[in-house]
Amino acid sequence: MLPMLRFLVALLFAAALPAHAVDIKDDLGQVTQISAPPQRIVSLLPSLTETVCELGACAKLVGVDRYSNFPASVNALPKLGGMDDTNVEMIAALKPDVVFVAVSSRVAERLQALGMKVIALEPRSYKDVQRVLNIMGQVLGVADAQRVWRYIEAGVAAAASSVPASARGVRVYYEVASGIWAAGESSFMGETLSKLGAGNIIPASLGPFPKINPEFVVKANPALIMIGQRGSEGLTQRPGWDRIDAIKRGRICIFKPEEGDILARPGPRMAEAAQIMARCLREKAAS
Repeated sequence: MLPMLRFLVALLFAAALPAHAVDIKDDLGQVTQISAPPQRIVSLLPSLTETVCELGACAKLVGVDRYSNFPASVNALPKLGGMDDTNVEMIAALKPDVVFVAVSSRVAERLQALGMKVIALEPRSYKDVQRVLNIMGQVLGVADAQRVWRYIEAGVAAAASSVPASARGVRVYYEVASGIWAAGESSFMGETLSKLGAGNIIPASLGPFPKINPEFVVKANPALIMIGQRGSEGLTQRPGWDRIDAIKRGRICIFKPEEGDILARPGPRMAEAAQIMARCLREKAAS
């Protein structure tokens, strides 16, 4: 009888333990224990917001940063500011079970000091995106978060197959922000370009998103320029840029703001981003 009693006690003890309890190590190296899938989530980075929704937890979001705008349902949520003006008091009032923030967030420590569970994640490469999906899947209690990654890989491969041989190898300059900031080979944008068969004038040695001297671009002489609509004004009037092949031949892809959002977010819509880039290569570089 004693062995049976011990078995029943052990069974009851196991049943009392949190079924989901996991220790999450984020991109800052901090470990947060998640005892159950969060029911109230705050996301302060658009790519993380999109990932939460893609993993089936959109209804659990109670607040997002001002730039999170996809899927459309998140636009009805409280907007909690941006990187420099996050409304900490408003976040506290929402009583989140977990707050997802960027590594560069300036409010993580303040939120933690108020007793909130904060997980800092900031994907910059394909490998990062796959890793972040896995971490967020663990937090949210999603069994197969990698299904999203398989969808991304399949979509990027399909986009690559649509690029004609005549457009492969074209040297691209991708400007991500005025100032000027570029997408390097080691960034997720640069990796997409590589998967599509394009070249990149910004080497990996300069980092994912380096600040570039305008003269560097002139000397590199890209055959194609990709740039968002917000930063394209005055592009052709920049000193010396009239000597760049891409500008002389009109090989410039200017992305609409909604396209720019897709292209700039390392998350579930990366396959769609690859399709946008592939279309640019077909229309501008294959001629």
